[in-house]
This record gives sequence, structure tokens and C-alpha cells, in this order.
Amino acid sequence: MEIEQSHNNKFSMGMFLVTIGIVYGDIGTSPMYVMKSILEGNGGIANVSETFIVGSLSLVIWTITLLTTIKHVLIALKADNHGEGGIFALYSLVKQCGGWLIIPTMIGGCTMLADGVLTPAVTVTTAVEGLRSIEIMDKILGDGQFLVLVITVTIVTALFLIQRNGTSAIGRLFGPVMLIWFLFLGITGIWLSLGNLWIIKALNPLYAVRVLFSPENKAGLMILGSVFLCTTGAEALYTDMGHVGRENIMFSWPFVKVCLILNYMGQCAWIIRNITNTKLAGEADLNPFYMMLPEALRPVSIILSALAAIIASQALISGSYTLVHEAASLDLMPHLNVRYPSDTKGQIYVPIINKILWVLCIAVILYFRSGSRMENAYGLAITISMLMMTVMFTIYIGACKNMKIGATLFALIFFALEGIFFISSLGKFAVGGYVAVILSLAILFIMISWYRGTQIERMQKILLPFRDYIGAVEGLKEDEETPLCANNLVYIAKGDNLEEIDRDILYSILDKDPKRADAYWFISVNTTNQPYQREYEVETFGTDFIFRVNLNLGFKVKQSVNIYLRQIVHDLLATGELPPQKKEHSIYGSSNVGSFKFCMLRKMMPLEDDLSTIDNILIHTKYHIRRVAGSPAKWFGLDTSNLIIEYVPLFLPKRNTQERLERVTPEHRIYEKM
Repeated sequence: MEIEQSHNNKFSMGMFLVTIGIVYGDIGTSPMYVMKSILEGNGGIANVSETFIVGSLSLVIWTITLLTTIKHVLIALKADNHGEGGIFALYSLVKQCGGWLIIPTMIGGCTMLADGVLTPAVTVTTAVEGLRSIEIMDKILGDGQFLVLVITVTIVTALFLIQRNGTSAIGRLFGPVMLIWFLFLGITGIWLSLGNLWIIKALNPLYAVRVLFSPENKAGLMILGSVFLCTTGAEALYTDMGHVGRENIMFSWPFVKVCLILNYMGQCAWIIRNITNTKLAGEADLNPFYMMLPEALRPVSIILSALAAIIASQALISGSYTLVHEAASLDLMPHLNVRYPSDTKGQIYVPIINKILWVLCIAVILYFRSGSRMENAYGLAITISMLMMTVMFTIYIGACKNMKIGATLFALIFFALEGIFFISSLGKFAVGGYVAVILSLAILFIMISWYRGTQIERMQKILLPFRDYIGAVEGLKEDEETPLCANNLVYIAKGDNLEEIDRDILYSILDKDPKRADAYWFISVNTTNQPYQREYEVETFGTDFIFRVNLNLGFKVKQSVNIYLRQIVHDLLATGELPPQKKEHSIYGSSNVGSFKFCMLRKMMPLEDDLSTIDNILIHTKYHIRRVAGSPAKWFGLDTSNLIIEYVPLFLPKRNTQERLERVTPEHRIYEKM
């Protein structure tokens, strides 16, 4: 569920509930699989000791404290871009520090999108597998995973199907449901810890350090790959800052953190009491989260965990739409059709991304078939994402805030911590982590192709001084022998310099097919660093028929050119800068605004080119992606408008002037044939 930034999201109980509902879904479901993964990595409950469990709990507590509380709550939330957070908002703040920062931005963005595929798969599957903790349900499900997969695929499919209609109605339930979920985590954790209060010694970080090098820890440093799962979703605290506000996250996080830690303590107390339980020793896929509860209470936990998993998945799906939307605004992804499925401002729906996420999510579920196998793929992408964010936070602290010492300390501490987690997560590469890497690399290749392809197009663009060609355009306008193309001819231009125009646009108007109009509009859509900026500027060159317009829109604003142009036209009519255009034939009656025709120029590769092999591959890949993604006319809201699409070569290849044809006589041609 997306909520547009209001910039006044002060703390209140209402916003507290909203924050609980949309920010903590991912990290809030981590107790369902963290201790389960740690046990499996050490050979099961029969192969662990009290010292090992206390040390593992200490690792979990201090991982949450360092990576979530300190890094994301106390530090990252201060790096806001006009109240907005997230990797693309952060890039907008630091990009002036160096062009190379686009690399960690793309890597971080693609791993977050990969997380949008993996989170629904692992959380819903793990919740459904909780049914096995109930004896009668275990018998119904049988020995295989078939029914588990059927239920999981059904839930995930339903979740993706409802996206097109918006989630504002059910979104109102997210907060109360997640509040009940966290209270359930905390209360059950306290209840199971009461008889073993000595478990609180895990708060001492020395136990965390000792277990890493203890012979009882059979996984060694690789245990951190499982421990890291407790902090997946921490990036949402920064990403969702614009939706709920900094204060609401800072006030709600202590409550969430206490509930999470209490539940981990309860699970560990239960594990220690059951180390010698021979019945549990032979149980496959033992999950302490469900098994620690009395069987009568397990159905409640399964229902709540399923709801929490759905909410966590919804947050990641909606977040993926937002990521793609922002990436496209920064020319890192293709322009896609974006819809607003409900009255909730800021909630968007991208149909093609929804289909791709659904297909990939179902593929992951059917490929891995169990939650424990999916967990192996889950953490690796997030460790990479966190490392990239650390790079950018370091630049922000050092360059934007001019705190060199603070930036150095931040980098040393968090590169060391996250580097260790990354190395330990690599241990899971061969058993599932490769899936996260493949997904991330595929998305990264799309980003690189689109970004580099756009760079090549800009390098080949030739800009001309507009004022030098006003006379030629006016001559065409006054030439009544040329058929009228439209009262208003609108070109989508690029660049923010009002004095310049792309040569291809002038060629389209004057040479390729002379297009006479009463008024010519040249509109550039420029993405700004301010997320919700909506401004425009106009240059008329002293005429009443040429309008060079810059639309300056924030990176979170939908770029609906037709809607904004309507306002600009009425503004210019009101000021007298645009003469009235008589329009009598209309179902709405006469009007002082005439017909509109939009013209979009699309680049294409000539048969011969002078690009390097790599650039050739990337630019061709961009154009293939463009065909799959659909026309950018939908992105600009022009899909229902009167539209002309003209193809122009990316560049004219250099030719050898010595390669000339030789004219021969017909007699010579006949002679040659003989």
C-alpha cells in the first residue's frame, strides 16, 4: 500500500498503525524462519547445545541492533530527499559527487527488485508449511509437498490478481493485523521465556563473538548467512520513510524490535528445553516458531503468520512498482504503462511488472518446493543491496554533510559487518543463492542496457539554436498550399535548454513530411531531485505560435503530458500568449482550443554503424526491451491521443567518399553479360 508523501507525517496513533502495517511486514515475518534456518545449518535440534543457542540468539539480537537500529533508524533516516527515502532518492542527493555512483545505484536497485520476487515466495511458503505443526493437517498434507505448493501458489496468484484493483480497502486492515501480529510475537515470547529468564544473558555481545569460533558451531562463519535473515526488510525502514514520515518509524521501531527479540528469546528457551527430546530429533523441517506453541494455539499462529506473510508480500510488490517507476524516471528502466488503481494517492500499478513478478515468483516456488530451500536464496541479494547502500551513505555523510571522520567510521564499521555477512551468504550460493544472483544480474543487464543506450542516443543528438529556424517554421505555418496537419502539433523533446532543439525534430517538421500547424509545441519532461515537484516554464521566442515548454516533475510524479499540457494551454490562453483557435465541430460544442496531434520520434539502428561491439549489443538490447515494454506513449499518457510515431536513424554512419558507383552504358552491360 502506497501513501503519497505529505511532508507532515508527524507522530500519531493513526500513523503509528499505518507504519506498523506497511513498513515492517518483511522484517516482521523473519521469526518464522531464522531460528529454523540456524538449526538446520547446525544439523538439527539434536546437534545443538545451550551455549550454541544462547550465542546464536546473541548474534540475532546484535545484528538487529547494529544493522537495523543503528544504521537504518538512527543514521539512514537522516539522509532524506525532501522527506523521501530509498536508493533512488539517495542517488538524487549524491549523484553530483561522481558519475560512478550510478553503478551502486543500479546494483542496489536490481537486488531490491529480486527481493520482490523472493519475499512472497519464502514468506507464504513458510506460513503454509506451518500447517504441518498440527498433527491432523500434517496427515492431510501427506509426505510430499504437492498440497503445500497448491495452497501456496493459489495464495500468491490471488495476491497478484488483486493488484489491478488496488489494495486501499484491504490496506486499512494492514495496521491492525500487524499490530496483533507483533503483540502475538511479544506475548508468546515472554510466556515461553518466563521459566528461563537466564536467556537474557544473550544480550551480552560476548556470547555472539564466542559462538562464531566455538567448535559447537558446525557451520562456522557460515552461520551468519542464516542470522542475516533476521534483518531482511531493514531497508524498508528507509525506503518507506516518504510514505509514513521519519518520526513514525523512529517511534514505532522500538515496539517492533522488542516484540521480535522477545519472540526469538521464546524460541531459544523452547529449543534449549527440548534438546534431548528424541521425538523432535527425527522431525524434518522442524520450525521452532510453530512447535514451541501448544497444539491448540498453533492454528492461531498459522492464520496470523499467513496474514503477516501476505501483508509482507504486498509491501514488497507495491515497493517493486515504485522502484521501477522511479528507475524509469532516472532513465534506468524503460518507460512503462503506470496505472493508479484506487483513490489512494501514490498507489501505483504497473501491469507488465505485475505479470513478470507473478511468473518469477511462481517459478521460484515450484523450483525450490520448500521454504527452507528458498531461504538459501533469500539473504544473498539483500546483503549486496545493503553493501551498495553503505557505499552511497558513506558518500552522503562525507560529501553532502561534510563529515569526513563520520563517513570513515561509518564505512569501516558497516563495510566490515556487511562484508562478513556477504561472505557467509556466499556459502549458500551453490544451494540456492545462485537464483538470487541470476535474477539480480538479469535486472542489472536491463538497467545497464537502458542506461548506456540512452547515453549513446544523447551523444549522437545534434542540437540546433532554435531562434535560427523560427523564420522557416513561420513560413511553413503561413503556407496555405500545404495541408494543415493539426491546429496544435506537439513534439516530445529532450533536454532542459529552452534555446535549443533537436535537429531530428526540425527535420520532421520541415523536410521529412512538412507539417503545417497553427501552433507548435515542444515539450521536455525533466526529472528533478525533489520527489513531488510539479512546475513548468515556457519560451515563446516572441511569437504566438512556438511554445518551448519544460515540464519539471519530481521522480515520484506520473509524467502525464496530456494532463499537464491541458493546463498550460488554458494558462496561455488566459494571458493572451496563445491566440484563440476556433473549433466549432465537437460533441461538446464550440471551443477556443483546436485539435491536437502528438509526434514522437523513435531512434532506430541503421544497418551500418560505428559503435563498439559492447555498445552495439547494449543499444540493440535497449531497442528489443523497448518493443517488449511497449510504446512510451502510454508512459506520457498519450496512448489515447492522436499520435504520430516517426522512426529516425540513431546516427548517419560515416561512409568512404571513394566508394562511388560507376555509370555504364546499356551496350556495356549487355557485353558484360555475354
